[in-house]
Amino acid sequence: MAMQLLRKAGWGLMLVFASFAANAEYAWNFPKPVTPMALDTLHVHNKFMVIVMAIFLLVLAIMLYSIYTHRKSKNFKPANFTGPSTKSQVFWTLVPFAILLYIDFILMGIPAYHSVVMMEDTKNGAEMVVKITGSQWRWQYEYMDTDAKGIKFVSNMTTPQDQIENKAEKNPDYLLEVDNRLVLPVGKKVRVLLTSTDVIHNWWVPQFGSARDAIPGFLRETWVQINEPGVYRGQCKELCGKGHGFMPAVVEAMPEEDFKKWVVAKKDEMASASAGADKEWSKEDLIANGKGIYEKNCAVCHQVTGAGLPPAFPALTGSKIANGPIFDGEGKLLKDGHLDRVLNGKGIMPAWKATLNDTEIAAVITYERNALGNAVGDVLQPAQVKALR
Repeated sequence: MAMQLLRKAGWGLMLVFASFAANAEYAWNFPKPVTPMALDTLHVHNKFMVIVMAIFLLVLAIMLYSIYTHRKSKNFKPANFTGPSTKSQVFWTLVPFAILLYIDFILMGIPAYHSVVMMEDTKNGAEMVVKITGSQWRWQYEYMDTDAKGIKFVSNMTTPQDQIENKAEKNPDYLLEVDNRLVLPVGKKVRVLLTSTDVIHNWWVPQFGSARDAIPGFLRETWVQINEPGVYRGQCKELCGKGHGFMPAVVEAMPEEDFKKWVVAKKDEMASASAGADKEWSKEDLIANGKGIYEKNCAVCHQVTGAGLPPAFPALTGSKIANGPIFDGEGKLLKDGHLDRVLNGKGIMPAWKATLNDTEIAAVITYERNALGNAVGDVLQPAQVKALR
């Protein structure tokens, strides 16, 4: 029996040591806090751990002392009594109660209350407002005020499929890199509004010390004030479907002067993209642009090949919608046609009109109709999409 136990313990130790070779990050403490909220949360956590550890050690010491002192091998004789007095019972009930009451309400309650008040104080002193919208499986960022007002973009994960399928070496930011980072100025309190278009998501960056669910139909809020420049990475922290592990949140904090330059450059980029809706595009250019847009935004559900994952995510290859008419006989947008479905969505299919610009929508539809095993042969121009806005 003893040998079996030793053998099992040996196997257990071997498995523990073998696990150290796994490419997983582990640490003894929280990541370095870079916001006032994260720093306060860390201090409260450490204080609570000290208190809990002290209680644990005290109780353990009393238990060990009692077991050792009153053991049978010392021929300890148990006391012979029917019960202590009522006064003694009341006293030894109230004493530990008072001690725990003091610990809970004074030593732990006040710091916890201070942290909760700080977390909920989203408006006082806020100098910027950013709206974050979660959808399966990406984030959309929109700057609501200041000079950045009007900037709006989608952030998609950019980890190559070959790395996900273990066909290529994984880089240090595996599953934690995106095409468009949320850019914020250092030292400014930013009020963050959170919502969702489909299911519950959770925008979470560990070094910010805050996590708040994004719930469909509701606006929830939190705030960040990043005190150090840098790139900070997080993820969706609420199980939200098959692509949950592919929904990173990446924030780049930069000095205010650099942030202002970024705002100017981003607005120029958006203006350039908007101007593209007024020109005539060739079929080849639309398909080439549409391929990248499809792989970033659509492939997560419909697959890179267009095969889909029926019945939840239908195939685009041979699809009646992707191969059917876009407009009716009078030239009006056909209800439940290809363009209507992309613009307005249906069921779990999100509406892309608030996410993609006219050129992107025209390009991805042209690509879907002339690739992925489809060969409709027509072209949708950005100007046609713009006219339907």
